[in-house]
Amino acid sequence: MDDGDLVLQTRRRRFHFRVGDSGIARAVFIDVAGADKERMGPAIPGSWGELQLQDRVGALVGWLDLEDWLPESPALPKRSVQGEQLLSRTGVAALLKAAGIPLHVVRDRNDPLVSKKAWRGGGRSLSPGSAFPMWYWGTRAAAGLVWFALFSVIVFSDAAAPWAVLPLSAAAFVSPVTRLALRGWTRLRMRRYSPSVRERIGPAPVSGLGTTVRFCRDTELRVQDHDLVLRDISGQEFWLPLTGPHAVASLVLVRDREGTALGAELRGADEQLRAVLPWRLWFGGKNGEDGWSRLRSAVGLRYTERRLSGRVGWPKGPALGAQLLPESRRDACSLSRFPSTIAGVSSTVVMAFGSFFSVTQGVRIEDTYPTAAMAAILMGALGGLLQAAPYLIHQLRSRLRLDRPVTDQTSAGSAV
Repeated sequence: MDDGDLVLQTRRRRFHFRVGDSGIARAVFIDVAGADKERMGPAIPGSWGELQLQDRVGALVGWLDLEDWLPESPALPKRSVQGEQLLSRTGVAALLKAAGIPLHVVRDRNDPLVSKKAWRGGGRSLSPGSAFPMWYWGTRAAAGLVWFALFSVIVFSDAAAPWAVLPLSAAAFVSPVTRLALRGWTRLRMRRYSPSVRERIGPAPVSGLGTTVRFCRDTELRVQDHDLVLRDISGQEFWLPLTGPHAVASLVLVRDREGTALGAELRGADEQLRAVLPWRLWFGGKNGEDGWSRLRSAVGLRYTERRLSGRVGWPKGPALGAQLLPESRRDACSLSRFPSTIAGVSSTVVMAFGSFFSVTQGVRIEDTYPTAAMAAILMGALGGLLQAAPYLIHQLRSRLRLDRPVTDQTSAGSAV
């Protein structure tokens, strides 16, 4: 909130929305799972629930999918959190209350309160936005359209002339170059990124868990001034707030019925489970007790202990942090590849085919247009090399070093 306005802050801009009769007059939470979106490869899961911000006549001002504002949603099964719990965890309930915006909850998309303009250009999306910059998506989209248009011309008209082959080869070449530019842009941003960190805690696993060099190097807990950040081996970060009404409020040490530590739970103010830290993975090995002590001191959360009775498993159900360790080296290698795009593996396949097609078309016109043919062949070959080299380097580093087992662990775990 800012001077009575609801404010959306993105990487590049701030959007202000008036609250009251001249702006947002009510919020409607549609507590219904959205339909999965079809694409090449696995379908994109539908929303967990949608919040609509409407004016006094019901016209759409803005809308958002609530899981976009739930840090742990990528690690949870679809709709494992829903209803009022989802509103509470994301902080949306507290925000609407502070803004004085009445909230209506419906469980039917055909309810009269639901605006039908959500997918027809009405209102503004209040999504955090893409992890990748717009220049990347814009360049890839433009190059893809040009390539597909010229590919269609060549295939269906059997045209083989420089005016078609050269622009097609250039468009195919743009994609791997843009991906390398994205890699460089990401590395530069990460080097410039310097949050205020109170404490960093790395995993201290017991031996025999199958932990690797990459896992111990890249996985961490980071205690910042206002957030607790959990990072996995893919580089993905989960930011859990330490302040505000939706903040993590307590740290709970869980023991089995014999008293052995199983792990720690991070819980919200209303005791909702936000994340778990398995003891054998984080604090059971060498220097684990020191990490546990530093975590407790840095987060400053209310601390309690509880003991499980009987043979109850822990954690009960899915939770952020329960599956941080990949099941195999192959999974670890796949998770840590760059980049992860919305098109999934099909994006790489199309790029590889584009480079190959450039080479074949260059060979096709070699006798009649040797200069243009050489240019097309070079662009196709270089484009293929720019795709293959990062992949091969990643595979070699993974197999020879990063995804090999850690050997300097102590065999005995520790218990608090």
